[in-house]
Amino acid sequence: MFQELLSNEYVIPLSLGFGFGIVCRIYLLQTDYRQYPTYPHGKIIHVSLGVIASALGALAVPSLLKQDYTAVTFLTVAAQQFRDVRNMERTTLTEIDKRELIPRGGPYIEGIAMVFEGRNYLVIFTSLLTTFATVLFDWWGGVLAGIGTLLVSRWLKSGKNLSHIVDVVPAEVRVDGKDLYVGDIYIMNVGLRDAQDVIKKQGLGFILVPKDANASVTIAHPGQRQAILHDVAVQMGLFTDEGEPSLTPLIKRDLASGRLGVFLLPQVMDQERAKIVIESVPILESVFRKPLESPAAAEGGAHGG
Repeated sequence: MFQELLSNEYVIPLSLGFGFGIVCRIYLLQTDYRQYPTYPHGKIIHVSLGVIASALGALAVPSLLKQDYTAVTFLTVAAQQFRDVRNMERTTLTEIDKRELIPRGGPYIEGIAMVFEGRNYLVIFTSLLTTFATVLFDWWGGVLAGIGTLLVSRWLKSGKNLSHIVDVVPAEVRVDGKDLYVGDIYIMNVGLRDAQDVIKKQGLGFILVPKDANASVTIAHPGQRQAILHDVAVQMGLFTDEGEPSLTPLIKRDLASGRLGVFLLPQVMDQERAKIVIESVPILESVFRKPLESPAAAEGGAHGG
């Protein structure tokens, strides 16, 4: 039976496609500063789904070559299942977010849920292309195709961050009477003397200067601002507790220039590290705007130039 299995013309293509698909999912799965997915149960769920996605992608090629089109319809069923994965992640993260001192916010959660769905499609693409290349060119073609798709997955894995659209400039945190400022940007009113003392000791300030109009609109979104505060709180700690509204990190916008004043209360007082953290905050897909590429902007530029 084992010899009959090895003599099957699709054993090597299926094995390579299945293997590279699983490798792709494991490579794309990581527990980072966002602390999700948890280890090991969250990883078990997503690796298992990756195995299913890899098997579906690999089996699609022999099914098509044998004109068994009914088998290919399982891909549509898989797509529905992966949409359910997105809903599952959204629900889980929303529940976790309720008990965060600095929540992620809805747009951040939606972005993470979208990534988990999309990466299963990358696994299907990897296994399908690897299997097809093996059938077409022999095992070496499948290996090259598998490595190529892994490189593509690596490129798609890393999106843009804030350093691409803003300049992060350290700024002085000052309390003028009861008014708190970061540079020249007003943040909030702080009436308690004890809170003012804590802010003077632990406060860090930054001004985010947008590089163009696209960046100005993007960072103005409350969801993107919330992502900044959450990432800094997770990576550098938070010098506050529940029921301390005067010790809450905030971001306020200068309406005239579009700049953001960022007020932080990190547990770790390291301005350079805080700057790096802010620059590394991902640009959320659901809030990214490009008004300069709209037809109206292009027409205005043509008339103005």
